Amino acid sequence: MALHKGQTGAEDSADEQALRRLSVNPFYGATNPVSGMTAAPPTHRLPDGPVTPETAYRLVHDELMLDGNSRLNLATFVTTWMEPQAGVLMAECRDKNMIDKDEYPRTAELERRCVAMLADLWNAPDPATAVGCSTTGSSEACMLAGMALKRRWAQRNSDRYPATARPNLVMGINVQVCWEKFCNFWEVEARLVPMEGDRFHLDPQAAADLCDENTIGVVPVLGSTFDGSYEPVAEVCAALDALQERTGLDIPVHVDGASGAMVAPFIDEELVWDFRLPRVSSINTSGHKYGLVYPGVGWALWRSPAELPEELVFRVNYLGGDMPTFALNFSRPGAQVVAQYYTFLRLGREGYRAVQQTSRDIACGLAERIDALDDFQLLTRGDELPVFAFTTAPGVRNFDVFDVSRRLREHGWLVPAYTFPKNREDLSVLRMVCRNGFSADLAELLLEDLNKLMPELRGQPHPMTDSHAATSFHH
Repeated sequence: MALHKGQTGAEDSADEQALRRLSVNPFYGATNPVSGMTAAPPTHRLPDGPVTPETAYRLVHDELMLDGNSRLNLATFVTTWMEPQAGVLMAECRDKNMIDKDEYPRTAELERRCVAMLADLWNAPDPATAVGCSTTGSSEACMLAGMALKRRWAQRNSDRYPATARPNLVMGINVQVCWEKFCNFWEVEARLVPMEGDRFHLDPQAAADLCDENTIGVVPVLGSTFDGSYEPVAEVCAALDALQERTGLDIPVHVDGASGAMVAPFIDEELVWDFRLPRVSSINTSGHKYGLVYPGVGWALWRSPAELPEELVFRVNYLGGDMPTFALNFSRPGAQVVAQYYTFLRLGREGYRAVQQTSRDIACGLAERIDALDDFQLLTRGDELPVFAFTTAPGVRNFDVFDVSRRLREHGWLVPAYTFPKNREDLSVLRMVCRNGFSADLAELLLEDLNKLMPELRGQPHPMTDSHAATSFHH
């Protein structure tokens, strides 16, 4: 079934055409405010002729006013604010095709520098030899990492399995949907560790127990999108070390660090989760999440060239040098990569530390004040990712999390409510993502609106929202 459908059937009726004409403010016209305004362009087929740039802009602009305010969107992890200087740089680079490394060698050089900076940040044994590339986001980066894991498994087992053999990948059921897509598209069995009780993410021993000779890797997530908690990467590696001692199975680990890989290095420096663990072969992150860049840019890095099969690498010669590329997408703007380099230069380690610590402080403070309300119960407190999840307190019968989400939306706040997956489908929660740009002042305004709503919610006879119709967010 197509994701998007064009409008079919007859042309617009006379009444619809008249209404469409009146939707255009006459002042949008050029010199004569009524010239060319006898008919407005159709919306589901190409217009017969052009309109003025201002008219086209205003028609699109006015319709987009009905979108939510991205700064008030506490559902998304994606960056919604950057400095004006970053916006200027991105505008200057939006016409540069990232794949044309010969034509835009300096943009390619900035990409290479970002990879080197991330390799150093994530403690690669030799940052100079670590390999990586930019992507359109961490979802593409996960696809690349999964492809490398599968190809390495196939190489190791070429004498035992035909090319059509179906391997498996072990991960928690809380992984982002891109991993399910990878397993589907690349014909890999997804072995998912379910949630149990108050454990909402991957259990190290349960992951090791699912591994066998057909396992291409294990994927812990540094920052679950369901509740913001870090998965225990070091403990997963230790369980796999023990498995290797018992069985000889050498299972690599890929860390999905979509958000946490740009948080932990700055404010959780004592946490060992990265290339310091010998079993970690690759890491991905979203530059457009806590990397603090507008969408879309991601990064995929491998410990060394040995972890990335050479036959998967496409090499481009530029300025007499060698630029390896390994991506699913081809044409895409260089703007986001340039913005990532700008942000690395602009902030440095201390700047990132200040930004991420501020986001965590706001998340922890907001979580604490929501916890002080008798109506809610925290699952997490925002002390890992600057993200926390909470549900209604035991005994609350008048409303549910879907009512809270719906009522906050009336005030402009987008706070997702959703149900947890297998083995904890009984648990429905609200989640708040505190990003750079979500200030203490905005947090105070959110709390004020929540407090205003509580008397009405408490006075309801029963929950009012159809939870089955509620939108689920766990991206």
